[in-house]
Amino acid sequence: MTMEDETRKATRRVENGAGLLLMGLGMFLFSAVDASAKFLTETLHPLQIVWTRQLGLFGAGLVLLAIHGPKLFRTYHPKLQIFRGVIAVGSATAFIFALRHVALADAVAVSFVAPFMVTLMGALVLREPVGIRRWVAVVLGFLATLIIIRPGMGVVHPAALLVILAAFFFAVRQIVSRAIADTDRTGTTVLYTAITGTALLSIPLPWIWVTPHGNAILILIVLAVLAAVAEICVIKALELAMAVVIAPIHYTLILWGTFYGWLIFDQLPDGWTLMGAAIIVTTGLYTLRREYIVGKRRATG
Repeated sequence: MTMEDETRKATRRVENGAGLLLMGLGMFLFSAVDASAKFLTETLHPLQIVWTRQLGLFGAGLVLLAIHGPKLFRTYHPKLQIFRGVIAVGSATAFIFALRHVALADAVAVSFVAPFMVTLMGALVLREPVGIRRWVAVVLGFLATLIIIRPGMGVVHPAALLVILAAFFFAVRQIVSRAIADTDRTGTTVLYTAITGTALLSIPLPWIWVTPHGNAILILIVLAVLAAVAEICVIKALELAMAVVIAPIHYTLILWGTFYGWLIFDQLPDGWTLMGAAIIVTTGLYTLRREYIVGKRRATG
């Protein structure tokens, strides 16, 4: 890590209020992106939708490149950066394929299993210490996911399993992000993910392309723009505020997912889904609180 990076890290101001607002806006916009993607799956191939969404991330990467200059390409882990881009594509693709068949709120609720997968992988891969309370939270999160999906009962479409796959890829992406966070800038990671994802998704495009017409063109443009703005909001939020403070805002996705599902698709989650989501959110918030307390003790101890 260079002296410039050390100085930047040491002098960064913590502005939790602004970070919370930006994170909340980012989650609202990402929910709008997911709702748009679900609507477009009726007429367009999911890979084409993912590619368009990736263009939004690519646009965010170009904005960061314009602000920070060519030094943003500097990375100490080029292979991990590319791998992260591939995994990010896998996560987005699996999720949007699932949205063809799964209600938006149900998909969002199931996706909340990702933080527990991060805890599991952090213990197994990064050898991070995980106490009994966090293991209990992981088990409860898994059981809550089973409550939402209810396998074998035919209530939720089997495509919900794709959401779990997307959550798994998301967890892998987070583990990679942790591994490179101490040496690479957040903007560098975004840029490499954007370039890798766009290049990878462009390969099958000639074979699955469907020329959009009418409202679909406008929705695709809005989807790409909102994805870019949402990504920038989240990046800026993580730069301004403590991650453990703004992380709970991620769970507002279930509120917006339910709202958009009702408004656009006339779909509302049933009581079992709401119960499972409530368990996941509660255990997730408890885990974050424990991490915050432990972090403060280490900082002062």
